[in-house]
Amino acid sequence: MKIGIIGTRGIPNHHGGFEQFADFFAVYAKEEGHDVYVYNSHLHPFKDNNYKGVNIIHAYDPESRIGTAGQFIYDFNCIRDSRKRDYDIILQLGYTSSSIWGWLLPSKPTVITNMDGLEWKRSKYSKKVQKFLLYAEKLAIKTSDYLISDSIGIQSYLKKKYNKNSAYIAYGANVFVPKENADFSYEDLVTNEYFLLIARMEPENNIEMILDGYVRSNSEYPFCVIGNIESTPFGNYLKKKFGKHKGIRFFGPIYDLETLDNLRFKSRLYFHGHSVGGTNPSLLEAMGSHSLIAAHHNDFNYAILEDDAFYFKSADDVSELINNENKKDRLDLIKRNIDKIETKFSWEYINESYLKFFNTCFNEKNK
Repeated sequence: MKIGIIGTRGIPNHHGGFEQFADFFAVYAKEEGHDVYVYNSHLHPFKDNNYKGVNIIHAYDPESRIGTAGQFIYDFNCIRDSRKRDYDIILQLGYTSSSIWGWLLPSKPTVITNMDGLEWKRSKYSKKVQKFLLYAEKLAIKTSDYLISDSIGIQSYLKKKYNKNSAYIAYGANVFVPKENADFSYEDLVTNEYFLLIARMEPENNIEMILDGYVRSNSEYPFCVIGNIESTPFGNYLKKKFGKHKGIRFFGPIYDLETLDNLRFKSRLYFHGHSVGGTNPSLLEAMGSHSLIAAHHNDFNYAILEDDAFYFKSADDVSELINNENKKDRLDLIKRNIDKIETKFSWEYINESYLKFFNTCFNEKNK
């Protein structure tokens, strides 16, 4: 099949979950004999036209000049280009800034959309923006031939609200195997003597709650925050509030997966505060990196972790976890999460599931 992937900033991943998925899946599909095209923002640092056999199409993206509105123009440019490519499948990752152009999608390809999380519920958005995102969600459903949900919760929501079926296919992760005799070090961090959080700096990720809990704990171990701290208003707020605390260390974004895996692997306790959306890629990666996990208590996180994590709902809960939990004491939780990655969330399984679904959808539409 000839497959086009839209809805990401591009590959290799320099941004987030959809980019990480596109990176893994596009290369896999190419290796399975398919002709794969991924749309990259022209702002992406990767400038070649081929990435590990995957065709890269560079589309104009004015976001750096005009802000968020540039994302809509970038998606328009991607969809406009897709009309001349004669794809068999168009995989659309998300809908936030693309579904208003859904009427421009070519009619011949089978359009499959991963519906992402409940974008309109994100607290970072104003009421007006939330209303628009709910409208965009409806448009994406209307202009797609088939839907993918990355969590059971999203799948149930789409069925209940729109009476639409969707295939449940989560994200993937690999089990991290540290290199033998590798002398990995990052700054002056000591194995099992630091706490870790990796997230976008957004309110619904409960980062402020987690850091408030750390401050209350009076722990002697540092708390490391990895994410785009200076690129969002909320990130700047967090840095202003916690930047002078001697134990809290803001490292900014890190995209190298091996570095992230090593940092997770060596952490004492990994905090996952995400509360909106489906199966979060960073959570699966933490599970695969042998992390002991403390997660915000909500249906999305519990559906993945089940009883194999600690949960918090308040800063006091976080403080108590920090004061009492030691990775060395709970290897049983870590092992069960590793088993989940190997059986339910391996990249091989997820990639196979996508291609199998593509074949089913393509054959059904083209009977």
